[in-house]
Amino acid sequence: MGGLISNIDISIIIIYFFVVLGIGLWVARKTKTSEELFLGGRTFTWGLIGVSLFASNVSTTTIMGLSGAAYSTGIATSVYEWMSGIPLIIAALIFVPLYLRSRITTIPEFLSMRFDRRSQVFFSIATIVASIMVEMAGGLYAGALVLQTFFPNIQIWQASFGLALIAGFYTAFGGLKAVVYTDAIQAVILVVGCSVLTYMLFQRLDFSWDKVLEATPAGHFSVVRPLDDPSLPWPGILLGVQLLGFWYWSTNQYIVQRILGAKDIKHARWGVIFAGFLKILPLFIMVIPGAMAISLFPGLENADTVFPTLVTEVLPVGMIGLVLAGLIAAIMSSVDSTLNSSSTLVVIDFIKPNMSNITEKQLKRYGSITTLILMVIAASWAPMIQQFGGIWTYLQQMYSIFVPPVVVLFLVGVFYKRGNGHGAFWTLMIGTLIGIVFFVLQLLEMWSLHFTITVGIVIAISTVIFIVVSNMTAPPSQEVVNKYTYSNDLIHLGNEGLPWYKNYLYQIGLLASIIFIILIVLW
Repeated sequence: MGGLISNIDISIIIIYFFVVLGIGLWVARKTKTSEELFLGGRTFTWGLIGVSLFASNVSTTTIMGLSGAAYSTGIATSVYEWMSGIPLIIAALIFVPLYLRSRITTIPEFLSMRFDRRSQVFFSIATIVASIMVEMAGGLYAGALVLQTFFPNIQIWQASFGLALIAGFYTAFGGLKAVVYTDAIQAVILVVGCSVLTYMLFQRLDFSWDKVLEATPAGHFSVVRPLDDPSLPWPGILLGVQLLGFWYWSTNQYIVQRILGAKDIKHARWGVIFAGFLKILPLFIMVIPGAMAISLFPGLENADTVFPTLVTEVLPVGMIGLVLAGLIAAIMSSVDSTLNSSSTLVVIDFIKPNMSNITEKQLKRYGSITTLILMVIAASWAPMIQQFGGIWTYLQQMYSIFVPPVVVLFLVGVFYKRGNGHGAFWTLMIGTLIGIVFFVLQLLEMWSLHFTITVGIVIAISTVIFIVVSNMTAPPSQEVVNKYTYSNDLIHLGNEGLPWYKNYLYQIGLLASIIFIILIVLW
């Protein structure tokens, strides 16, 4: 095992695997219908929703990447985490009631209702491909690298298949409920492990913030960077971060699926806002520790090794196993969420519409089979990522190709009532093509603007396309406009007669205030 971790640590990790697998099997025994498989029977309460949103979002690449970026370039990229509350607020205000009122199972279904089948198919295929080939495979590869750091004798393909097999097994048969329940445990392990690491790291610095500041370069703890900053220029915070955040939290199937499984609109909104508060935690337990590491471990050549170095050098026996279990938890949360959402898209958006007499039992079986097939595809692709070298960094920006037109269809489409199916379809087609052009230009180093700024530019172009084409063709029916576009009653839907402390609008006010204070402090 390379002498990096003790038998006690290994035992903790093994116990964790058995606990997660046991929960998955317990839930699988109670999963009987397709709605239970895909949406947990629409029974989730706010606590489970919030914790699961947090756990599914925080992946191994997030932990390694945040701490590594904080070590090498500063904490600017941390805005992707603690500013997530802003797009989550938008989701709670507008899209949660729209989705739940529509009784959809997949987000592309909403596009079918608001526009037409063409938009649904395009968005669903793009989401499935990106989820499996980028999100899940990337997570498995990063997780395999982490395991290889602690277990040098293990091969990348062995670690990838092992992680995929465990997550895929309980996801295939337990569905979203198994994902959410295991996410809850994984989130607790992750937060506790990273919090202990942060405390012990600060303890080694004699709890002196001055020592941290002395060791870090000027501006390392500032999030507002110059226009030419390679990590995140200041316009990117206003354009790319918020717009990409909106896509992620309001239109990404593997995130929104647990919101669709809420028992009612109140719990959905409370869960979304709770996730916004939880997303502030990584700033303190993942990002700042990465910057603090400069004081104790200066000169690390590879920033991605910062977190493993902290784990092995700062933590005592036993705690290493707990934090490593937290890292594995992050891997599992992303993998199981992506598997469940992708299989849901395949079954609901493609298999079900083409089989008019399909039964609940058949839907559930197709869901389980699809999950296992996608698991094998992702696990097989994951080891190939190492062949891409530096290009894989660019592949992480693939979302900037299809995200801009999707953002327009949702964010503009629910407000611009004249928008129609033709406008939506051509926005997807032309907007995606423009995104590909910018992506290629960036690969060829012929486009120098940061991709977060490029996202804002493509969204602006896509908005023009959507409005122009929609105005050149027939308007949507009044029934479609009434059901699937914004109206003032959405804000207060399900909020009637609640005491102030249960009113999600007050919770939004508190969350927004905290985000604003952090922005001012870290300016």
